[in-house]
Amino acid sequence: MPGANLTRVEAEERKSIITGPVSYHVDLDLTKGPKNFPSVAVITFDAKAGSSSFADLIADEVSIIELNGETLDPSKYYVDNRIELPALLEHNTLKVVSSCQYSTTGEGLHRSVDPADDNVYLYSQFEVPDARRVYAVFDQPDIKATFDFEVTAPASWLVTSNMPVASTAELDAMTEEGTLQSHPAERTKRWIFETTPKMSSYLTAICAGPYAQWHTTYANEDGRTVPMAQYCRQSLKDDFAKDADYLFDITKKGFAFYAKTWGVPYPYAKFDQIYVPEYNAGAMENIGMVTIRDSYVFGSKVTDALAERRVVTVLHELAHMWFGDLVTMKWWNDLWLNESFAEFMSSLSTAEATDWTDSWATFTSGEKSWALNQDQLPTTHPITAPINDLHDTEVNFDGITYAKGGSVLKQLVAYVGREKFFKGINSYLNKHKYDNATLKDLLVELEAASGRDLKTWSKQWLEESGINTISADVEENGDGTIKSLTLTQTAPADHPVLRAHRMAIGFYNRDAATGKIVRTDRIELDVTGETTVAAEAAGKKRPDFIMLNDDDLTYTKLRFDGKSSEFAAEHLFEFDDALARAVVWLAFWDMTRDAQFPAERFLDLSLKMLSTEHESTTFRYALRCLKITATQYVAPARREAVRKHVAEGLWDLANAAEAGSDEQFQLVSAYLDYGAQGDAPFVSNVKGLLSGSLKLKGLEIDNNMRWALTKALAAVGEMDNEAIDAELKLRDTTDNREFAYGAKASVPTAVAKAWAWDASIRDLSLTNSQLEAAALGFSGNLSGKLAEPYAAKYFETADWIWENRTFHMAESLLNDLYPAYADATELVRLGDEWLDAHQDAARALRNIIIGNVESSRRAVKVAAYNASLK
Repeated sequence: MPGANLTRVEAEERKSIITGPVSYHVDLDLTKGPKNFPSVAVITFDAKAGSSSFADLIADEVSIIELNGETLDPSKYYVDNRIELPALLEHNTLKVVSSCQYSTTGEGLHRSVDPADDNVYLYSQFEVPDARRVYAVFDQPDIKATFDFEVTAPASWLVTSNMPVASTAELDAMTEEGTLQSHPAERTKRWIFETTPKMSSYLTAICAGPYAQWHTTYANEDGRTVPMAQYCRQSLKDDFAKDADYLFDITKKGFAFYAKTWGVPYPYAKFDQIYVPEYNAGAMENIGMVTIRDSYVFGSKVTDALAERRVVTVLHELAHMWFGDLVTMKWWNDLWLNESFAEFMSSLSTAEATDWTDSWATFTSGEKSWALNQDQLPTTHPITAPINDLHDTEVNFDGITYAKGGSVLKQLVAYVGREKFFKGINSYLNKHKYDNATLKDLLVELEAASGRDLKTWSKQWLEESGINTISADVEENGDGTIKSLTLTQTAPADHPVLRAHRMAIGFYNRDAATGKIVRTDRIELDVTGETTVAAEAAGKKRPDFIMLNDDDLTYTKLRFDGKSSEFAAEHLFEFDDALARAVVWLAFWDMTRDAQFPAERFLDLSLKMLSTEHESTTFRYALRCLKITATQYVAPARREAVRKHVAEGLWDLANAAEAGSDEQFQLVSAYLDYGAQGDAPFVSNVKGLLSGSLKLKGLEIDNNMRWALTKALAAVGEMDNEAIDAELKLRDTTDNREFAYGAKASVPTAVAKAWAWDASIRDLSLTNSQLEAAALGFSGNLSGKLAEPYAAKYFETADWIWENRTFHMAESLLNDLYPAYADATELVRLGDEWLDAHQDAARALRNIIIGNVESSRRAVKVAAYNASLK
């Protein structure tokens, strides 16, 4: 048996054998210590009589296997994470008693101890798929079942699951003193939950611990009253209390928007949102109980971009309650459909149902820039990538699945029309509710609603890899009117596919009254084939700027005509519309990455834009691209001068920004990343902010800013481990321990870097979040002689990391430890050698290495281009 790596063929075979209704009774005991917990699963199911199959389970020990009253020897029937089920009857009962292991890596049932008060918090994470780390199960999405959960835990705890509590009972048993938590032993309690509706196992969930809680209700569109709750750690409750009502309000707006848009009310018995520590992802759409990373509980000032991201995340997971949960993919090849739809809908609902009305600019700057980056790597894949086994899913939680998919769905709405699109969604949800469906099922409903043949559209957009480029050529008449406006579509040689685009062209001019650049005309048309003439533009006065892909309707790279490009390069900061600025900025960033626009001009363009930009995510991503450009794309001989120039520019902008504004906060935070050893003005500024001797009006030096300043000083050798420990001692919390790991790993000495390298890779006591902080601290300022040993070490160690850490941890380590600031040419040489020698390595591992090496290869190419400029 191939163990944990379930193949699609095996899943289809098992589905053909497990024929009838499936139900689970799962009993978990969470009182037996910090390492393991007893799990009892009883599964009843129908099957083809006389056939054989298997159940999934990842456990430290299996003590009992009973199939239809017959005891099976676990040493023979539990092998390689599977329970063999021979000679099945028409009606079957399987009982499995096992000892499963708590996780500290965010997979299965995660256990976290809060250092602020020693409280223990548990939460589950089962995608993709890890329910088998907690109970015996047929762990594939198309064997839907009903679930009954019973949980024993300390009586003082709160326990939640997908359904409301049916009953509770205090027990005589006591928890084992000193093993579960630092508190004395206490009485235990049993929670019994109502039976779930039919659902997939990866969407089941259990959370337990002394969580703080808030409650309200929602008047559902079907007349039911839906209980709502929010939970977080006790040490965060005062901070969360400030936002609890706001987050309830956002969620209720989402309920109403989705029910109205799709014509289907919220389908489940309750809706909880539980903010949990040390979470790998942003959130997870467990039915009736969404888990969300508790870095979204804001105790210190955060960017407006992050505050908006929290709203988008809440609405993303809520969208899944219908699309993904009520109707679920049959197999993981349609994972993209779940995530793309939620990406699109969360941006749409954020823009139209909340105060974050510029959410599409956020999507363009944040999500779409991610997609464009990944779609230009050798590892790009079709949106509907084939998923042959579970390992294939490891390469598909990416910018293609989420961001490109969301962009393409936005294009599909423009292509078929919004009203018809959502009419099709209504039919799809109603026809397949509580069941599984495929992309084909969705397209059938959309074709019926719209009258459009979507087979060609699907083949072009979903089944082919790569991204097109659309460029404009403008021919003028002598009187300044347009003679012709021709759009040319090209495709990369590796993916020579030209697509049908529904696209808008905007005419932008300076408004005499305001001085702003505003849209004065708009043309919408289908762009197909290699060339498309925008006939409607002929005879119109040529504007200051011709915007391709106005309103960002389609997914493509853009190249403006010469006059428009030059105008935008000088006047981008004066464009009035946030989405227009985001589209234009992303085009200039893409040209910079393609060695078609000078890096130093892009830096100055961006600094000028930042002087007036107020859309927080565009601001945030512009700062990120500024750093990449200054450190990797500028000609090497110019980098130190450019570093100082950008640092001074950011500091000047921070001092000129509105007191207490998001822009001031982001600018100071970005400035802290431009330090260098011996840079006296930088050290003076940072020390002054930390001590209070230097003040920027409105800038609060709160907990997180103190740690940002601490790390910045550590990174330039102005703060050692003793000083970092002293800072941690002032307030020892989960987050601050992570900050401390990051600061220590940033110290620019060979000893500190060696410690950070070894701790990240081999210290199994580190939680996933501590590991990530240490790894990022290690690589964030690793350059020059400090970096030299680690270029080779990285590739020498990659195999060990992959083989000895879980996928999520290996992925984090291989990305976060990559020494991107080492000599890029040497990284490319070593990377190519590794790839040549590892042709048969796991595809997910190769993709990670390829992605990192390609970033260095691009840096070499773009830096050479910039070095060649006069």
